[in-house]
Order: sequence, then structure tokens, then C-alpha cells
Amino acid sequence: MPNINASPSGCSRRRFLGLAATASAVPVISACGSLLGSGASGDLKFWDMPWGTNTYNDVSKKIIASYKPAKGPSATYQSIQWANLSQTFVSAIASDTNPAVSTGSGFQAFQFAEQGAIAYADNLIETMKKSGFYDDFLPGTVDGMKTDKGYVAIPWELDAHVWWYNKALLEKAGANVPTDWDGLLTTGKALKKIGVYGFSTGAGAGNSLAYETPMSMIIGNGGGLFDPDGNLDVLNPRNIEAIEFIKQLVGEGIVDPASVGYTNDNQYAQWKKKRYGLGNEQCGLADNVGGDVAKDLAVMSPLTGPHGDKATLVVENNVMMYKNTPSQEGSETLLLHWLQNIHQFWGQALVNGLPVLKSIAESPAFKQRRNYVKMVEEYQPIGTSYAARGKTVGPAQAKMDGNSAMYQFGQAVLSGKTDAKAVLTTLSNALTALLK
Repeated sequence: MPNINASPSGCSRRRFLGLAATASAVPVISACGSLLGSGASGDLKFWDMPWGTNTYNDVSKKIIASYKPAKGPSATYQSIQWANLSQTFVSAIASDTNPAVSTGSGFQAFQFAEQGAIAYADNLIETMKKSGFYDDFLPGTVDGMKTDKGYVAIPWELDAHVWWYNKALLEKAGANVPTDWDGLLTTGKALKKIGVYGFSTGAGAGNSLAYETPMSMIIGNGGGLFDPDGNLDVLNPRNIEAIEFIKQLVGEGIVDPASVGYTNDNQYAQWKKKRYGLGNEQCGLADNVGGDVAKDLAVMSPLTGPHGDKATLVVENNVMMYKNTPSQEGSETLLLHWLQNIHQFWGQALVNGLPVLKSIAESPAFKQRRNYVKMVEEYQPIGTSYAARGKTVGPAQAKMDGNSAMYQFGQAVLSGKTDAKAVLTTLSNALTALLK
């Protein structure tokens, strides 16, 4: 399987880079044209990103082609590249040439909803509840799309951060599979003795693990960048404790000193060279590393934090509808048709994320992918978003994800030159300015 966690441009499949800056040039999207503009007649347009190989887009296109409504407009399919993604969507919305339905960045629906461009999915969710399809969603997944104004989208795939280990290297080091943070430190020291690093990470160009890895540790310690009311709370004690722990790993030589400059591909190369024995990575690690090494890579159970917490970072990739559409009823029917056919992606192993549907997770094809089964069973139930502890995702997370402040935060964590409180203070000041 290819590296589908990043596009050829290096843009994470979840991020909507530059959206905040680009959207500021379009303060009122509908001011550039009536909502009954060019998108209000003709076929329903479905825009989709390259979530895997070309085969993914071929299958997705066939799903849209199979949409044959009894009444209302038919549909067309267009693949949109990750490069310049934000500009593509912002320009299309501003000129009323946007799609009726699309996949996209995990956070873009929240930000476009704030700008008045998204058609909320509440009516569609009621339809799914009446038909019973709603019951097929894994617990909590649909709730991740809920805001105080309604559901901005419907989830279709989960991007989870999970703990991986190389079985052969741990055996060689005589180390146990860790179950908590103390065990991670102990195993990391054992791996160091055989010339292997025990905490994979990277903060090079386009590598969102720069901030996702420390965020996963923060969340795994019961922390988060927001308080339960949704206010910034970057300097809470749990966050400081998590960053101090990572810095301890850096100081012990358990983290590769070159990590600060590693891209995703650099990290995969280190796994392939058997230079990494442990790491908090995305779902598709083994598929992206490939080769014989992939056979030794396994998902371990979530680590227990110092205070007994178990949690991990999960971002819900979703499919959304836009107000500017030939038919809102048609948009809902088209979105539902696509969702009811996405089992084909996992049936053919075309995507590396986790499914949101129980029927896919319980299918024979999915059951053959042992690591993914463990992720669904043990990580999906404890997954939470950047909004933790506030729970509700919103425009704030959209502005943060992929922002330079987050990358600088990750680089500072790995540099070893600044203490944890100072690192988090810098991040707090940057996010406060960003979210004004």
C-alpha cells in the first residue's frame, strides 16, 4: 500500500493548510454571488480527495456513477488534489461553483459552517435513524460532527494515533511490550542498548506528527489544549507532565536526535531499516513501511498514563454538504448513497484509516487485517479530538491544525533546549493570538 497519510505535496490528508489565511480574503462567502448561483442548477457535483491509490478514486467514481435517483438531479464525480486544496474550495464557494457534496480535510466543514457555506446534516441523520442505518455507526462517531448549531458533516473514516512496536526488535532487546509510561521508558532504554530508538517521531517539512505525537501523549495523560468549556487551557498540569516525559525520552537518547528534521517518509525509512522499535503513529504505518519489516510490526494496547488515563488522538474524516446545491434533498440522498457503498474501500484494502461503520469492522475482509481489528476494538472507543477536554470540535481546531504554531511547538519539544512549561507557554501565546 502507498503512503496515503500524506499527499505528494506533503499535506496531511486531514489538514486544510492555509484555510484561515485564505478564507480571510473572503469574509462573507455569499457576498460574491447568490446561493442560487451556477451551482444551483444541473447535476450534483461530488468532490473527493485521493485517499489512496488511483484505484480508490476509480471505485469512488463508480459509486457516484451508480447513483440513479428516481427523481431529481443525477451526479458527477471529480477528484480534487491535496495540493492547493484550501484555495480550490474557498474559490469555488466564493464563485458559487462549489460541489454539492464532498470529502475533504477533517476540519474544513467546521470552518465553512461558521462562514455560512455548509448545509447541516441534521435532517439526513434523522433519515438514517428512521431507516436503521444510523445504528451501523460505531459509538460516538457521529457525535463528533455535532456543534451547537447542528451536525456539520457525517464521518466516514477515522485517523487514529496508535502505539506500534517491532516484535523482533523487542525480542532481540529482551524487552517487554510496555503497558504504561514507565514501561515505555524501560523498554526504550533496552532498545537503546541494541542501537534502536524507542519513540518514533518527526518534525520535518509537512510532517504533522510534529505536533500530533505530543498531542496524543497529552490526551493520553488526560490533558488537552482546551478546558471543558472550550476555552484555551494549554498550561494545565497534565499537559506539562506529558511534555516533560517526552523531553525525558529525548534526554535519555530514546528519541532519534535527527527526528526534528524527519518527514513522514524519513520515519518510514527508519522503521524499514529497523532503527525504530516503538512509536505512536497513524493507522497505516505497517502498510506504508511495507516489505518484510511490516510483518514484524504490531499494534500494542493503549498505554496507561501516570494517573490511570487511557486515551488517544483521533480525527474523523467526513463527508459534507454545501448550501449552494441544485437540490438539498438530492445532496442528502447522494451522500447517503456514497456512505452505503464505502465498504468497497475496506473490502479491497484501498484505505488505511479505520471505518466508522460496524458492518465494515465486522466484515470478513476487515477481520483479516489483525492490526486494524485491534485498533477498532481498543483505540476507537477511547479516541478523542484536539478539542479534548472540551469534547466539541469547532473552527478553533480547524485554524490550529497545520498552523505554523503547531509545527514550531513540535520542533521545540524535540529540540531539548527549552523546558516543558516554556514550550507550552509559547504555544499558548501563539494560539491565543491565532484564535482571537
